[in-house]
Amino acid sequence: MDNTFYITTPIYYVNARPHIGHAYTTIACDTIARRQRMMGMDTRFLTGTDEHGQKIERAAQAAGIKPQQFVDQVSAEFRKLWDRMGLTYDDFIRTTSDRHKQGVQALWRKIRDNGYIYKGQYVGQYCVFDELYVEVGPGEPCPECSRPTETIKEENYFFKLSAFQEKLIKLYTEQPDWIRPETRKNEVLSFVRSGLRDLSVSRSTFAWGIPVPDDRGHVIYVWLDALANYITALGYGQADATLFEKYWPADVQMIGKEIVRFHCVYWPAFLMAAGLPLPKGIVAHGWLLFEENKMSKSRGNIVRAETIIDVLGADALRYFLLREVVFGQDGSFSFDALVQRYNADLANGLGNLASRVLTMITRYFRGEVPYPSQKVARKPIDDVIAEAAKKVIGEFNGLFEQYQFSRALETAWSLVANVDKYIVENEPWALGEREDEESRARLATVLYTSAEALRIVTALAHPVIPEATARIWKQLGLGEIGKYPLQDLRWGQLQLGTRLGEVQPVFPRADKSAIERMQKMEDQGRVATEAQPSVAAPIPVVATQAAVAGDGKIGIDDFSKVELRVGQVKAAEKVKGADKLLRLEVDMGNEVRQVVAGIAEAYAPETLVGRKVVIVANLAPRKLRGLESNGMILAASPEGGKPMLVSVPDDVPPGTKVR
Repeated sequence: MDNTFYITTPIYYVNARPHIGHAYTTIACDTIARRQRMMGMDTRFLTGTDEHGQKIERAAQAAGIKPQQFVDQVSAEFRKLWDRMGLTYDDFIRTTSDRHKQGVQALWRKIRDNGYIYKGQYVGQYCVFDELYVEVGPGEPCPECSRPTETIKEENYFFKLSAFQEKLIKLYTEQPDWIRPETRKNEVLSFVRSGLRDLSVSRSTFAWGIPVPDDRGHVIYVWLDALANYITALGYGQADATLFEKYWPADVQMIGKEIVRFHCVYWPAFLMAAGLPLPKGIVAHGWLLFEENKMSKSRGNIVRAETIIDVLGADALRYFLLREVVFGQDGSFSFDALVQRYNADLANGLGNLASRVLTMITRYFRGEVPYPSQKVARKPIDDVIAEAAKKVIGEFNGLFEQYQFSRALETAWSLVANVDKYIVENEPWALGEREDEESRARLATVLYTSAEALRIVTALAHPVIPEATARIWKQLGLGEIGKYPLQDLRWGQLQLGTRLGEVQPVFPRADKSAIERMQKMEDQGRVATEAQPSVAAPIPVVATQAAVAGDGKIGIDDFSKVELRVGQVKAAEKVKGADKLLRLEVDMGNEVRQVVAGIAEAYAPETLVGRKVVIVANLAPRKLRGLESNGMILAASPEGGKPMLVSVPDDVPPGTKVR
């Protein structure tokens, strides 16, 4: 029987530092990996960073540094955060590493030699943000992200994706669980049935990528490059392919729903073309929403994992994400919901149960697990707890195997609630005050039953909240929980007379100040500068200093770099703590942008909704009071007077270019 288990996260694109959206995927994989290790499986857990592509090259140019320096900095941020969170990955792959480059070129040669790559010319639209070829007309937005596309015409190598249409349909229909959940599978099946066109798999108009073998004028398409990480990290295409032979195919490849097409269409087609085994399954989760929007740098609604770790600890974040969000669906995040769940389930739930039970054992039985007396008959309520625990073990395991984390944890915490009720009904504190033999025997039964139920919940929850459960396990006197064989978990395994460790609280209750502290930390973390904006949007701000003549005039070439577009205000609100700032959501025709403007003294937020404005659309983003502003509103600012917005006729549609 195969005793190996291989799980992968997507590799994260290094155009921005990590946030809890990235952490969500990685925590889910870490939880699965921890559980598999406890189940006795030889487990390998891979994560890493995707570091090539046109978007990275441009971001590095904008930052004024070399692409390698840029990706080194951001990749280090991911690894630093994963290490701080205690994630148990076995390997961290970087697509700029030599081992990866070697493996990608080997995969290219294999696909090429098998007859599935040919040379041609691509003319069409390309979304730099998604690194995606899209079938839209010139000037039309990307159907995936609504950002502007670029028309490209270049000599490319093409992959015969069309040759795999029927093979992919057969895969999805014969293995219905290969893509989970079913909604994602149906989306992919519909896309493939609509017809597949051959895919351009090289670029020749920029250089930041892995060179095509035998043709240095091309770099390999970033998605063919990136997807190969799952096998290059195992040594594919290298001298030592021992790990590849041992662990491939992967058991689970976890991704976000926005990259389903790449992993469920392109990836299996590439593997088929190379004659390699397919992964056993792709699991796509939903988005983590903040203020009902997907977290993203452009929206300025990113929440850092470090903030939550500093205030409540990593376990609080892990538990919230896996308990609060139904895996596979979109889920909402807020600091209020986080603290509420933390207090209800962790502080008042598991933490309080551990403290009550272990403290009473320490007080009444000198810190040793008591012997239920055989002289006093067990009550039906004792057997109810035992049967409930047995049922929870079975249900939890079944739900977890289907990645239904939220329901699994709900099931486990039902046992916590049952034991709390059991303790209240049996009043062990009252039994402890009596000295008769029957009361003493009854007390032993109640506390043993409660401690055994606590042990079972702790073991089940360990992959989810490893730090706290490890502490509870030691307080139970059971040593290192990570070595416990979870597949053998049964009722009645708590050894009588076991000496408890030092009893300490594991989840201190969080008060309202925790929310305020996290919000303040986020604001401080987002602030790059507290400078007030210039609402008049002086044109020279986007020209280089050297381009400005001594008389303050700029040339037509510099002016032509400024992109002015009409936008329509969809929402407006004051920025907390800033008298002059308003946060606006502006419809730019093909996207809605967040813009922070210093016009609060002149305009009430409600008067701006629906108004047409002129935006400097190609201004680099900047942070104001912790909010990212993607553009600048054009306004006139008389000396000593209030700003006045440039007016636009109502019949001019959003997105119109101002010339």
